Amino acid sequence: LPCLTRVMHEVSVMAGIVEAVLKHLEKYDVERVDEVHLTIGELTNLGADQMVFAYEIITRGTPLDGSQLVIEPEAIVVRCRSCQYQGGVEHVENEEFHNSIPVLSCPQCHGSVDVVAGKSCTVRSMRVVER
Repeated sequence: LPCLTRVMHEVSVMAGIVEAVLKHLEKYDVERVDEVHLTIGELTNLGADQMVFAYEIITRGTPLDGSQLVIEPEAIVVRCRSCQYQGGVEHVENEEFHNSIPVLSCPQCHGSVDVVAGKSCTVRSMRVVER
């Protein structure tokens, strides 16, 4: 059941993205869409494989049918409130779920941080052919 729940999360997110893209494309005389480039931050907890699967299903019968979803990962970047460190974070390996969990504290002084990057889920660009 956790696996199904995870896929359902990606399906609902992807449905919203596809809806927004289709609405945007209404402004143009588009013959076809070849690629949609999506940035997905590590903190979104969205799986790339699940997003591609959902995209292929949801776009059937739409102007996006047959286009490729290109996912560009966005790593976590933090800025420390104390020592002003800016950069990546440490990860703790989670053996049970075969993944790693980001530690959202400063890797240098262990102080509080602000997340600068890693939360995005954004359509960055599309490659389209106009009529």
